[in-house]
Amino acid sequence: MKTAMLSAALVCAALVSLPALAEDRRPGRYEVTITNTTKGQTFTPLLVATHSARVQLFHAGGVASAALETLAESGDTGPATGELLSAGREVSDVETIPGLLGPGESATVVVRANSRAQRLTVAAMLIPTNDTFVALNAVKLPRKFGVFDAPAYDAGTEANDQNCTNIPGPRCGGAASSAPAGSDEGFIHIGNGFHDLGTGDAQTGEILGPFTYDWRNPVARVVVRRVR
Repeated sequence: MKTAMLSAALVCAALVSLPALAEDRRPGRYEVTITNTTKGQTFTPLLVATHSARVQLFHAGGVASAALETLAESGDTGPATGELLSAGREVSDVETIPGLLGPGESATVVVRANSRAQRLTVAAMLIPTNDTFVALNAVKLPRKFGVFDAPAYDAGTEANDQNCTNIPGPRCGGAASSAPAGSDEGFIHIGNGFHDLGTGDAQTGEILGPFTYDWRNPVARVVVRRVR
């Protein structure tokens, strides 16, 4: 008798939990707010995407795709957007928040999710850097509300010479991309900030220093709120 009662209780508990599970995985909209928490780095336009666990923009320790290289070196989200959308039904939404996001500033976008696409990715280049980008990499969407810390990653596609000649954006106005070189790290890793590399000259261009542009991870705070 006790066994039968216990089995019945377990069945009832399972039935009660089903509506909550359905509520959690039904199509919905999420408000995503990104705050730049660095002292002197600026974020380029922010890529925000919802997708399934089968999709990832990058793998730490792996080699950057051409799309990620473009994002990390120039801030252009177009190729990464195309790469994500090529996954078809595995991706629910891909948005770009335009403009630059300075230190202490926040930006918000609303994205769609569905029962298949329950992961969130956020990415943008840090300027002025050679190939550093801030990212949340396929984190699970919260049921209602969540706060995430996003680190800076180095794409490993360009040597960190901190030379304005090789850094795009309003501070430096240098080249937005680079050809492969032996000095490139070759794999995606956690960014280790700016370092004292000395001063530049008229031929090599200005070399930026750590006092203004250095950082410690994380570099962004991401607040996610379900709005429907």
